[in-house]
Amino acid sequence: MSQLVRVSSGGSRFKTVLWISLGITVLFVFITSELLLITDYPMYHAYRLQVIADRGLLIPHTVAGTLALVIGPINLSSRFRQRRLGLHRILGRVYVVSVFVGSFTGIALAAGRPGLPGTSMQAAAWMVCTTAAFITARNRQIMQHRQWMTRSYAVTFTFVSSRVLNLWPRYWSHLGDVLSAVGVIAFTLASLLIVDIGFNWHELTTRRD
Repeated sequence: MSQLVRVSSGGSRFKTVLWISLGITVLFVFITSELLLITDYPMYHAYRLQVIADRGLLIPHTVAGTLALVIGPINLSSRFRQRRLGLHRILGRVYVVSVFVGSFTGIALAAGRPGLPGTSMQAAAWMVCTTAAFITARNRQIMQHRQWMTRSYAVTFTFVSSRVLNLWPRYWSHLGDVLSAVGVIAFTLASLLIVDIGFNWHELTTRRD
C-alpha cells in the first residue's frame, strides 16, 4: 500500500513539474517572440509585414490554437474530468473544432510557400490524433482516449516549442525556408515519439524474469 502511495505521489510531482515547465516555455516564447513581433524587432521586421498581410487567416488560426493550448491541460486533468464530466465533454468538443480550424487555416496560410510541406504534415498529425481521441471517447475507450488526447496535445504544443528557436539568428538567416519546414516536421515527430516513450516507459525500463 505504501509503495502505491509513493508511486502516486511521484507521478503527481512529475505532472506538476511538467505543467510548470510547459507554462514557463509558453511565457518565454510569448515574451521573446510575440512581444518582439509587436514592437517591430529588427530581426522580425519582414515576418511582421507578412503577419499583417495574413491577418485575415492568422487571427482565427491564432484564436483556435490558443483555445486548444489552454483547453488541453484542463481536459487532461483526471480530477477535473471526474468532478465536471459535462464541462469536460463540452471543452473536448471545443478543442476538436479548434484543432480543425487551426489546421485548415494553417495550411491556407502556408499555401504557395516553401513551408507548406512541414505545415501540412503538422496539421495532418494534429487532426489524425485529435480524431482518434474523439472516436475513442465516443466508444468509451477511456485509456486509449487519454493516450490519443495526449498525442494530440503534444502536437498542439509544437506550435510553441518550435518557436524557441526564433531567437537563434542562424535559424532565420542561414537555414532557409526549406530547412525550417524540415524543422517543423522534426519537432512534430519528436513530440509524438516522446509521448509514446512515456506511455511505454515501464516496459522499456523493466526486465521480465
